[in-house]
Amino acid sequence: MVNEVRDRSIDPASQEMLDVCQRAGLETAWDRFDRQQPQCGFGELGLCCRNCNMGPCRIDPFGEGSIKGVCGATSDIIVARNLLRSIAAGAAAHSDHARDVARTFQLVVEGKAPSYSIKDPAKLERLMKEYGVDSPVALAMAILAEFGKQEGPIQFTRRAPPQRLELWKKLGIDPRGIDREIVECMHRTTMGVDNDYVNLILQGLRTALADGWGGSMIATELQDVLFGTPAPVFSEANLGVLEPDQVNVIVHGHEPLLSEMVVAAANDPEMIELAKKIGAEGINVAGLCCTGNEALMRQGVPVAGNFLSQELAIATGVADAMVVDVQCIMPALGALAGCFHTKFISTSSKAKFPGAVHMEFHEETALETAKEIVRTAVLNYQNRDPSKVHIPQIKSRCMVGFSIESIVAALGGNLDPLLGAIKMGNVRGIGAVVGCNNPKIPQDYGHINMVLELIKNNVLVVTTGCNAQACAKAGLLLPEAAEKAGVGLKGVCKALGIPPVLHMGSCVDISRILVAVAAIANALGVDISDLPAAAAAPEWMSEKAVTIGTYAVGSGVYTVLGTMPPVLGSSAVATLLTSGARDVVGACFAVEPDPFKAAKLMIDHIDGQRKKLGLA
Repeated sequence: MVNEVRDRSIDPASQEMLDVCQRAGLETAWDRFDRQQPQCGFGELGLCCRNCNMGPCRIDPFGEGSIKGVCGATSDIIVARNLLRSIAAGAAAHSDHARDVARTFQLVVEGKAPSYSIKDPAKLERLMKEYGVDSPVALAMAILAEFGKQEGPIQFTRRAPPQRLELWKKLGIDPRGIDREIVECMHRTTMGVDNDYVNLILQGLRTALADGWGGSMIATELQDVLFGTPAPVFSEANLGVLEPDQVNVIVHGHEPLLSEMVVAAANDPEMIELAKKIGAEGINVAGLCCTGNEALMRQGVPVAGNFLSQELAIATGVADAMVVDVQCIMPALGALAGCFHTKFISTSSKAKFPGAVHMEFHEETALETAKEIVRTAVLNYQNRDPSKVHIPQIKSRCMVGFSIESIVAALGGNLDPLLGAIKMGNVRGIGAVVGCNNPKIPQDYGHINMVLELIKNNVLVVTTGCNAQACAKAGLLLPEAAEKAGVGLKGVCKALGIPPVLHMGSCVDISRILVAVAAIANALGVDISDLPAAAAAPEWMSEKAVTIGTYAVGSGVYTVLGTMPPVLGSSAVATLLTSGARDVVGACFAVEPDPFKAAKLMIDHIDGQRKKLGLA
């Protein structure tokens, strides 16, 4: 049993809770993954097609059976169409998140959402200037128009270097409007429309760019305006942040619209007094996944874990409420919560779950709903079963909240110190390591080992999402973690008082990384594809990660994936993505499950780019 839990996660708190779950007969994602073995070989290769009711069709990868679908679609067409639909789904998820934030921003500036306020007026002014409007209301209308535009450009794409913009125009992939690109994906992949795999992949690039430089960037910028642009703050991470004598409210999902209000409600004197009245010492809010990252970097709210920790957090027996909004929330949580006293509370009209208590959240009455949610958790505290309580006494301190603004401030107000460190070789390059957990890989194994290998080789790591939380749990988000870095990077970190791994936020905040690399490229007078930079998603699982990887490559960033996307059924598509794209957009994908080998691929690429730029 001990060996089995070690095969599932490298995080000691997760290992401890997995052992508890096994002894209690509680099912987790790893158990369900094991029961799925062997997984469908056709699906793993991307050779299944359900795009019409003549199927489902499957192409034999060995050429011994069917080599075409009923309509005549080849493996190249089927694989490309399936990939394009994944990109569209990922872009829709991020961009619909952005639409909700933009709509909330509109309600705030129109005076219709009194629970919220403008926390960063300076950024608001900068955005108004960037959009060429003279009022917050006009800015809200201009940003909302980005979704329904029929002809571009999307404003934030103009932050990219001029060389990159010219390339996008030449290839016909400069995004026209966020919704238009997503809808066109679905149209093109309908039976009988686009049957050229190269043309399909180009539309995938355009759609992904509409997410990265559109939807995700809109979400990040407006969340900063509404909730404050992150600045460095210390907090704690891992399951040990849950408190045995306090009411524990866990926020999970992706949108800070809800979590910011839950934090405010938990700090309300009336709620705290109620908690103490029923015997608790206070109210403890902890986060999971990207909602956790949002609350962590702005409010210093501790984070209980990343994607594969969500069931384990309930299994501690001290989660009085798990409050969810949208994305990356396992439908298994309702059944698991039923084994404990935990109230599993859904809040979005878009996301309902079996076994959940639905308390619908609306921006106009946000704080009132949040107080109702917190009150429910407080009153549920007295229903805990002490015999089921098990909190791993494992947690780590972390330094988070490195927005672009805070990074520039740490550098003294401009990028020159970072550029100088790169030119001198003290910082070899920049590695963006992001993405999910996936039970195909022991939890955090890919994340931590890749990051350690990069910083050891003087690569400054910027991180978001579940990778950021893995690094927080492993103690890599602290200035003293510079001791694990190479001599050059260690010196830079000590001089600036920063960690060698910079937490930049949630998954939509990968847009911060895009802005950062664009700014560095502009400062050097080169394209993004010329930079000594590389990206990776060692444990990805979500369609959103497919979109993220695609917009990274489309922006000129070499990207290494740790789990294989379903494209191997077409050698033509796989070759285009892993080599041919380099000649088209200046970057491509690589797939390498071994995090040490993957890190070497990134370092080799960085060294090659340094040589091209004439750097030591």
